[in-house]
Amino acid sequence: DLCRQRMAERSADVFHHATHTSRINSVSSQFSDGATQSPSARSSTSSWSEEPAHSNMDISTGHMILAYMEDHLQNQDRLEKEWEALCGYQAEPAACSAAQDKSNAKKNRPNGALAYDHSRVTLKPENNQSSSDYINASLIMDHDPRNPAYISAQGPLSSTVADFWQMVWESGCVVIVMLTPLSENGTKQCHQYWPDEGSDLYHIYEVNLVSEHIWCEDFLVRSFYLKNIQTNETRTVTQFHFLSWMDQNVPESARTLLDFRRKVNKCYRGRSCPIIIHCSDGSGRSGTYILIDMVLNKMAKGAKEIDIAATLEHLRDQRAGMVHTK
Repeated sequence: DLCRQRMAERSADVFHHATHTSRINSVSSQFSDGATQSPSARSSTSSWSEEPAHSNMDISTGHMILAYMEDHLQNQDRLEKEWEALCGYQAEPAACSAAQDKSNAKKNRPNGALAYDHSRVTLKPENNQSSSDYINASLIMDHDPRNPAYISAQGPLSSTVADFWQMVWESGCVVIVMLTPLSENGTKQCHQYWPDEGSDLYHIYEVNLVSEHIWCEDFLVRSFYLKNIQTNETRTVTQFHFLSWMDQNVPESARTLLDFRRKVNKCYRGRSCPIIIHCSDGSGRSGTYILIDMVLNKMAKGAKEIDIAATLEHLRDQRAGMVHTK
């Protein structure tokens, strides 16, 4: 019904722009480098105004989506069969020798996803605190095999926070998507890799919390000022933190997740660097988010067919265990 409604609205050129107000908490901070002009400690709400929910989808794409949905509703066991087939899918190549090396084992979560050798993020050893090139993170390609669209990463451990910020710096990343709370039911899911206020130094990377915007109970947005103290270069990094998606579960509200994604993409628009996506192990919630984003991006660009199973196989070729449950 929603799909039919949107197609009717599109054909009639009737658009209703939803607006809402946001609660904002701003955290002021002072920067240690007096020679560099500090960014504003308070952000304007107008720069984060609500984006229209409608896309530029054409009629034929809308009809294709509607046909896909109707086909799966009429064949309700199809998704089950597709999932069963995906459970037996094996990526090639699937070597994880770097991840399994004894020197790197402590950098992986127990029983968590490992990075394949062919798609793992490689750090510069000369800039690493332990002279290592390993981090449990994978480059994820979409349509352009030369440039990764995403980095799917394990949530930092206390011992890998500096490695994480090195990856942020060396990948040119300006947007981080965090899909896990720091702990769930007393179990730690991710180490807090940013300061509560002011700045912290992680090896050669100084991270300053500029602001924290609480948009709703489900997600918030933080702005960081990242500085490489070896080169004195700086960069602003925005972290989008989704709070209500528990491990091995689904988000409490699909609408809220889609609103969250719109804000992420609005911030990222016009960039060519990868977005860093992480949950706890960098494959379950991270894989699901990337799958959703890939499919919706293709639809928005006028794709004439939807093949979610093939897209998921494409993701699993690049990182093990992407999307844990059906």
